[in-house]
Amino acid sequence: MVRANMNKDPDDVSKMFDDVASRYDFLNDLLSLGRTKAWRKSVTSIIAPKSGMKVLDIAAGTGSSSRPLVDMGAEVIALDFSEGMLSQGRKQHKDIKFVQGDALKLPFDENSFDVTTISFGLRNTSNTSTALKEALRVTKPGGKIVVAEFSHPVNKFFKLIYLNYLMKALPIIARKISKNPQAYIYLAESIRAWPDQAGLALVLEQNGWKSVAWQDLTFGIVAVHIGYKA
Repeated sequence: MVRANMNKDPDDVSKMFDDVASRYDFLNDLLSLGRTKAWRKSVTSIIAPKSGMKVLDIAAGTGSSSRPLVDMGAEVIALDFSEGMLSQGRKQHKDIKFVQGDALKLPFDENSFDVTTISFGLRNTSNTSTALKEALRVTKPGGKIVVAEFSHPVNKFFKLIYLNYLMKALPIIARKISKNPQAYIYLAESIRAWPDQAGLALVLEQNGWKSVAWQDLTFGIVAVHIGYKA
């Protein structure tokens, strides 16, 4: 079983997501109290996709993050490590180009994309720094990265409520509705272990991204970080 406080073996993480692929989007909507669509809308607005823009959606899963980008005219490649997630995505979105690949060793040339983005996937890589450096490598000069990830609520009272839900209620719900509840227990643990907003901004800067800023969503449950390639 993958645990947040252990090394995230790529094969273990991939198998975990293979196991939950068929119900992944439904369960995410349920366990996030229906906020995933609103978060996705905010990320899309920040990316501002348009015709001719080349976007690499890293850890795209079933393509739910890629869908609105494609619909607004961007040329999108949806990359994921899990073949199970990609297979489900191909069934749901026949017009999206899905590619199996590793975020730590992207199968693309330098300076290939106007935007690289990763939604709720950076946390699952075994090496955050390598993933960010790889994203930087394939991004064009002047291009940007947009990272949506679970973060730390900014209000202390709300943070207490949220963490109680995350660590207590979420695993209970997952055991009742998922065939692989350990995947969601891992999710809860990995969120608690993840850096806060300023901490992730520093990691982005340390790995070559410039002018890093972030936007909090839902009181800081999620933060969207933006950085630029010089």
